[in-house]
Amino acid sequence: MRSTAAPTLPPHAGLVLPPGFGQRVAVGETHAEACRLAAAGEAEAATLVLGGRPDLVDLAVVLAPDEPLRTARRAFLAGMTALADTVGIFGPPEIPVRIVWPGTLTFNGARLGGGRLGWPEACAEDAEPDWLVFSLTLIASKAAAGDPGLTPDSTALDEEGFPPDLHVPFAESFARHLTKAFEVWREDGFERVAARYGARLDGAAGPGVVLGKDGAQLTHLDGRVEQVALATALATPAWRDAETGGVRL
Repeated sequence: MRSTAAPTLPPHAGLVLPPGFGQRVAVGETHAEACRLAAAGEAEAATLVLGGRPDLVDLAVVLAPDEPLRTARRAFLAGMTALADTVGIFGPPEIPVRIVWPGTLTFNGARLGGGRLGWPEACAEDAEPDWLVFSLTLIASKAAAGDPGLTPDSTALDEEGFPPDLHVPFAESFARHLTKAFEVWREDGFERVAARYGARLDGAAGPGVVLGKDGAQLTHLDGRVEQVALATALATPAWRDAETGGVRL
């Protein structure tokens, strides 16, 4: 089993980010570090926090919501759309990039990674949070995990024909795609963001989803209908391995 004390990459220098973005390098687990920095007021909105593990593409971005937490969590859908679009840019053409509700990303039918959302624990649902953090993790390589045939449910960038050394260009491209996603939200409304997210959803591998203002109506394969709040759906990312801090293999 891999350890969270994996070798680290050198600091990311020379990132070319959209105007207004800053960058930090994570000390420890990237999502937790970004949340800590945001809570302490040490990272402003649009700060990109970059992880240092070579086996993962791992980064987080601090967001500044302007609506109550209950609906502000919809930013997660913009983040997932930007993540899927970025993977699609670098991956071989015509291979499907899909989202399994709510935040698992698959490539070529196998689990590649996913997204998470963090928010202040003490914030009430109807209060405006001081910050949100969207983070993403992708498997860059499974070389340390042994024979890929032993982990057929997951895949890695280096197994699927992605360019090598993708950490920096991926971060740059994701920042641009996330900026575009929020521009679409401002100009065309959240419904447009929801439609782009919904177009990526893997209906064959999960429920049908009708997105609402603060959650979703799920229609399961057996016909059962379930109302799910985003807070509940995002509480425990299905793609994440809590022991390694990476993606479930």
